[in-house]
Amino acid sequence: MISLDWLKTPIWAAGLVGGTKSFLKNPLLGDPKLNERGLHRTRISLAWRAAERRRAILAQRVDPDHRAAFDRDGFVILENVLPEADFDQLVETLRTRPLPAREMRQGQTVTRMTPVGPSVLRDLPAAERVIDDRRIRGLIQYAASTGGFPAWFIQTVIAEPDRETPDPQTDVHADTFHPTAKLWLFLQDVGEDDGPFMYVPGSHRLTPERLAWEHRTSLTARDDPRLHHAHGSFRVRPHELAEMGLPEPRKVTVKANTLVVADTFGFHARTPSGKPTLRMELHAHLRQNPFSPWAGPGVTSLPGINRRQVDLFLAYKDFTARSFIWKDVGRVTANSPPHI
Repeated sequence: MISLDWLKTPIWAAGLVGGTKSFLKNPLLGDPKLNERGLHRTRISLAWRAAERRRAILAQRVDPDHRAAFDRDGFVILENVLPEADFDQLVETLRTRPLPAREMRQGQTVTRMTPVGPSVLRDLPAAERVIDDRRIRGLIQYAASTGGFPAWFIQTVIAEPDRETPDPQTDVHADTFHPTAKLWLFLQDVGEDDGPFMYVPGSHRLTPERLAWEHRTSLTARDDPRLHHAHGSFRVRPHELAEMGLPEPRKVTVKANTLVVADTFGFHARTPSGKPTLRMELHAHLRQNPFSPWAGPGVTSLPGINRRQVDLFLAYKDFTARSFIWKDVGRVTANSPPHI
């Protein structure tokens, strides 16, 4: 009798031509024999070529100096993004006005998320100005190599270093196998000791050394004890960075009102915090089908969907999932202590 699992083979095969990355959930992707024959290596090469073609189309939307910085490092830093009065009003609103929120705990870190859909944006006009800023949108689209509309939310990251379980996001890693972008508008100063974002400059490029590392890693990823690694968010060790000719991660320390956009195919992490910290951010991410030849807007750019992406995702997960890592904590201020 044929195992019922193998009736899912067409679904698994379809995932290979999309953004599927988990070596555990997709047995075809995780099969060491298929990867020995070059499955993962081929996927990542094809995705990279498609991304380069889309970026060439999107390049005209980006300031040449910002484009040069991104092409060199894989991330861009923009300071003094909002006028001072607008920035102060945004921070004050988030500190005093309770908004609907979800929280997720990962070891020593709690992440709080408030989707900035139309109802929330009525209270946050400065956030809406950032979302509507064509300069910023063009930059994240270039980093993600897609013309889609980013998913936006207010994010609070709370570090509790006294807890024993480490935060898996402090391991240097790539989010997935193809270019994808994240953005942070930091609403507070983030210094060396505040658990800053860190990034390995230049690691967003698919060099022969990176491709060889990806191939080797794909052969054992399915059975790796590091769960995120086995699900396709590959962790990288310091000696492996050196073998790829890459530098050590750079801590991205910033002043409040600074925006950072990064391609998270590049290696990055959250720096472990040695003290309790809390920081607020306006956050966005953008990821679409890595093999698409289309650089224009997709479904997520449609009116009624573009600003509701996170709300729609949460509603879907609430409907389909028996348990969900993002726990509803009601209406809270962005700077309140964790509720889970």
